[in-house]
Amino acid sequence: MTDSQMIREIKEGNTELYSELMRRYQRKILAFIYHMLKSAHMELLAEDLCSETFYKAFRSLNSFREVDASFSTWLYTIARNTVLSELRKQRAGSVPLEESGIVPVAPNELAPEQAILRSEKVELVREAINNLPEKQRSALILREYDQLDYQEIASVLGQSVSAVKSLLFRARSSVKSQLEPYFYEQIYEPYEGMKSR
Repeated sequence: MTDSQMIREIKEGNTELYSELMRRYQRKILAFIYHMLKSAHMELLAEDLCSETFYKAFRSLNSFREVDASFSTWLYTIARNTVLSELRKQRAGSVPLEESGIVPVAPNELAPEQAILRSEKVELVREAINNLPEKQRSALILREYDQLDYQEIASVLGQSVSAVKSLLFRARSSVKSQLEPYFYEQIYEPYEGMKSR
C-alpha cells in the first residue's frame, strides 16, 4: 500500500493504519532529529521529539495535500520545525543538566583499537557537520543520510533548488576544510622526526 493510499484511508477513519505509516518513517526521522540535536548536545531528546513530530503530523493530517509535497517531505518539515522550536526554548531557558531530566550515558565497554580509530573518524565527521550553520547542516543530513533529492530538500527547507545546491556546496567545502588538518597530520606524522639534509 502506498503512502497516498494509507493517508486516504486514515483520513476516512481507519486511524490504525497510522502506526504502519509511522513504522515506515520512524528510523529516518529519528536519525534526522538526532543529527540536528547533536550540535546542541541534546541528542537524548531525539526520541521525544520524534514522537512529537508524528503526533503533530497525525493531528494535521487532514490539512496535508499531496499536490504541495510528498508525505515524507512534509514529515521532515514538521520534524525540522519541531527541533528548531525546542532549540529556541532551550536557549531561552538554559536549564541546568541536572534539572533537564537528561541522564548522560557512559559507553558499556572499551572497543578494540580498530573500532576506536573508526569511531574517532566518525566522530570527527559528525563534529564537522555539527559545526555547520543550521541550514547547511540540515541540507547535508537530508542529502547524505536520508538520500532526499534536491527538490525534496528545497521543500523541507523552504528554499529554491539552486539555494539547496549552494548550501550543499558550502557545507561539503566546510566539512572538507575542517577535516583536512586531521588527515594531513595522519599522512605526514611518520616523517616528523626526519631531519632535512
